[in-house]
Parts: sequence; structure tokens; C-alpha cells
Amino acid sequence: MAVEREVFDIGGHAHFVTFSCYRRRRLLDDNRAKSIVIHFLSEQLRKADGACAGFVIMPDHVHALVHFNQPGMLSRFMQQWKARSSARLKEWIKKHLPAYAAAVDLSEPIWKPRYYGFNVFSQEKAIEKLEYMHDNPVAKGLTNRAEDWMYGSARWYLLKRPVGVEITSIS
Repeated sequence: MAVEREVFDIGGHAHFVTFSCYRRRRLLDDNRAKSIVIHFLSEQLRKADGACAGFVIMPDHVHALVHFNQPGMLSRFMQQWKARSSARLKEWIKKHLPAYAAAVDLSEPIWKPRYYGFNVFSQEKAIEKLEYMHDNPVAKGLTNRAEDWMYGSARWYLLKRPVGVEITSIS
């Protein structure tokens, strides 16, 4: 029997979160789709008074390292980020990818219902998670160098370029 991981949403801890597209569909292959997810990450962080140390948007899943000053914010943040990005993605797919929209059932969710959360208690673990995220597009053959992937925070860390989300550095 699988044991569910317990996520403690208490102040002072960062959270490494991962969530996937429903049925692992590659709904984020298009660059504009990835940009929509980034837009709502930034917007929801502002609304939740949160900070982001890093993120990467992949064709079928998302990783982020986030932190909130107030306890109890993670679940609501994730719910809002996923719900708002899902609604916009469905609109965008219908309008800009009509052939794809006809091939998939857009009454189904964009995202799997749950997310995987991992509490990050140390700087060493945060750096490990950042390196994992930043290497993800390289490992999947989407780019040769992490800093060349336009849909993640590696460009901010390695080139000091804006990435669409305010990044709070892990130092």
C-alpha cells in the first residue's frame, strides 16, 4: 500500500511542488501555453504574498520552489494557480489550436487533480531542487543548456535575465 507524503505548510519553509497535465498530455508544447502558466505563477505569488526561488515549465508538467510568509498558503496558492491557468489554457487552445482542441476532450481537466509537495528545510536541499529543475529540459532533450530554456528560472540564475516571475535567490 502506498503511503501518502504529508506536506507541512508552516511558515519559514520553502515548498518544492510538481504537478502534471491530466493524462500526461503535452498541453504545454506550445510556447504561449507555457507563458500562460508563468503568467499565473507570477500573479498568484503576488496575491499570496509569496516568493519563488525557481521554476521550470515542461511540455507535460511543472516544477516550482515557492515560499510564503504566512502559514497555510500553499494549498490555496496551488488551487488558484492551477484553476486560473487551466481556464486560460482551455480558452487559448480553443482559439489558437482548433485542430488540437477537436482531438482532445477539453471538458477534461488540464491538470491532474493533485500536486506533489516536498518541504525544503535547508539551503542544500533548495539548491539540489533548483539544479534538478534547471537540468530537466536538458535531460529531456529540449535544449542543450539550461540557460537556453526560456520557460524556467535558470536564465535568471546563470545570465541574470528576466524570466517572467520575480525570483528570490537562494544564497
